[in-house]
Amino acid sequence: MTHTVGYAPGAYDLFHVGHLNLLRHARARCDYLVAGVVSDEMAEHAKGRPPVIPLVERLEIVRSISFVDAAFVETVPDKLVTWQQIRFDVLFKGDDWRGTPKGDKLEADFRTVGVEIVYFPYTMHTSSTQLRRALDALAGPEPVTPETARTAP
Repeated sequence: MTHTVGYAPGAYDLFHVGHLNLLRHARARCDYLVAGVVSDEMAEHAKGRPPVIPLVERLEIVRSISFVDAAFVETVPDKLVTWQQIRFDVLFKGDDWRGTPKGDKLEADFRTVGVEIVYFPYTMHTSSTQLRRALDALAGPEPVTPETARTAP
């Protein structure tokens, strides 16, 4: 009997229904699901700004999802290094990666070790980036203080 281990990496910042959908669909395609939660440093490197929710909280949220069997802190950008630690059989990503240079590289890298890449539909109406933009808009411009006034051009 085959036991399929799945891996679903992500920042999982500002957890939303798109994250939940990805994990739900991933769990339906494997026997054991590991969610890879990227470190704060990796998230900042990938997105250009730190996550809103710190790693320890993102990890606890993801670990508490019923579809997730284990959560793993991802600290290196090379997914093959992560694979050497976890030995998953299938890696799940949103289809916004499909056909991109990053997605093509991911597929080529994992083809060498026999790992299947499965894409799920990206949740267009909700994303952490959209949520962050909405929060930034609600917050409005930062107030001018004596400290910021001195550094203004």
